[in-house]
Amino acid sequence: MSAREDVLQRIRAALGQPGAGTTPAGRVGTAPAAVEVPREYRTAGDDAPGSEAVVEQLVDRLEDYRAHVHRVTADELPAVVARLVGELAPVSGARPSVVVPPGLEPRWLDALPSDVVVHRDSPDAPMTAVQLDEMSAVLTAARVACSETGTIVLDGEPDQGRRAISLVPDVHLCVVRTDQVVQTVPEMVRRLADHPERPQTWISGPSATSDIELDRVEGVHGPRTLHVFLPTIDDATGIDDN
Repeated sequence: MSAREDVLQRIRAALGQPGAGTTPAGRVGTAPAAVEVPREYRTAGDDAPGSEAVVEQLVDRLEDYRAHVHRVTADELPAVVARLVGELAPVSGARPSVVVPPGLEPRWLDALPSDVVVHRDSPDAPMTAVQLDEMSAVLTAARVACSETGTIVLDGEPDQGRRAISLVPDVHLCVVRTDQVVQTVPEMVRRLADHPERPQTWISGPSATSDIELDRVEGVHGPRTLHVFLPTIDDATGIDDN
């Protein structure tokens, strides 16, 4: 039996099982019967969300993806952001520039050098793709992160903004609170299920791809450089998690 036939046989067997699930089955023209879908995967990790073990696992995954990770306190965060933005070369014009979503925590920008130009993007006044491409960097918050996969998810909340702003600029600065870090994908999806109507961007390190000879190229369909800041929940006060 070929692999294809084996897969199809398993699908047919699953669709033929009666139960109380949601997978449709039945003849064409008849009401679909429901079958029970087995869900025997892990629904949670061994370590609690936001625990040091989970955060360290996320750091390990992100660094393996060639992201730059910064463990900081809330008080240190503005200065570190300012240093990184100040080191960026201008893409257009004479000064470095950063685009931010409308609901970004204002104090994260307090220490920016005076020569940095800040652009605020919003659904009511969206920047064009050309304008975003001229930005030195983008600074956003995040909705949730999964430590096992090293994945950070943005869901369009005002402190994360439109999907375009985190996909077009060449450098992404992303703030992830430690209490937003869970261990497994099911835990991450449950948090995202609170707002299923929001557009999502899943990020696992800088944008990268490889050709047939496995030559890695970064920045093809997203930011070439990813900086992740990990302030603890005790430090990151004043941030809405809705």
